[in-house]
Amino acid sequence: MKKNPIETILGFGVLIFVGLFLFFAASHIDIKKVDGYKLTAQFMKVGGLEVGADVRISGIKVGSVLDVRLDPETYTAEVVLGLVSSLHLPRDTEAAVADSGVMGGKYVQLMPGKSQSVLEPNETIMKTKNYKSLEESVSEFIFLSAK
Repeated sequence: MKKNPIETILGFGVLIFVGLFLFFAASHIDIKKVDGYKLTAQFMKVGGLEVGADVRISGIKVGSVLDVRLDPETYTAEVVLGLVSSLHLPRDTEAAVADSGVMGGKYVQLMPGKSQSVLEPNETIMKTKNYKSLEESVSEFIFLSAK
């Protein structure tokens, strides 16, 4: 079988490109463990929120989702959040499941309240907003504009 030198050079180019891509991807992912404390939040719908998803305040990562499980008594989704230890959230903080974009993943958005008392480790965030999918938002908009 006759080997073409252009195919060999092209093959090496593809391997170099794949190697650079893997290096870039590995250097830009944020998979470090969050050292801090845990809080829990309960939602009726989490829309596919996964373990390892970000927890953000004002778009800034302050923790990650440690566990997502079903409460066998209430049949609600129980989400365990790992937050940085320097963060002291007011007791009336609200948690919501949000989209990173149309193709992006889900994350937990925290909206701190104004309370003077703070949430202690292993407590539950009482105010939550359930996940609303794009389809639900669009259908709600269509039905509201039709009335």
